[in-house]
Amino acid sequence: MTFYLHDVSEGQNATFFPVAGIPGKLWSSTQFGTVYVHDDPITEGPDPNSAPVARAQGMHVIASSDGTSSLVMMSFVFTNEAYSGSTLQIYGTNRQNEAVREVAVIAGTGKFRSASGYAMFQKYIDFPDAYSVIQCYISIHYNI
Repeated sequence: MTFYLHDVSEGQNATFFPVAGIPGKLWSSTQFGTVYVHDDPITEGPDPNSAPVARAQGMHVIASSDGTSSLVMMSFVFTNEAYSGSTLQIYGTNRQNEAVREVAVIAGTGKFRSASGYAMFQKYIDFPDAYSVIQCYISIHYNI
């Protein structure tokens, strides 16, 4: 399955926010201890107006002292007709400087009950500190 995740980090419609960090330090995507929450739309294509599929809801914590990796914990909450109400749970280390990042799919619900596998993320479009489109490829095994 291939989808597109849309991160909006500026303006009234922002879907990706820093919410905590080390006191006295700048909260940023490279500062150890910064915690981000997100509720990003996922669509069938890279255009934000393409058919909605799901929401990516969760958090990222900058977990390496050098700021190059974050711990990702998120649920893909499906909203489209085919998988509505089903979820995939994604967890793992996000090596931020790599072109393609891989994390584990550790569980699922609904039509993806007992899912396991992996998800690969690659930037498709990136306007730093404003808007990004991330291509998501997911390979899973699950019980029907």
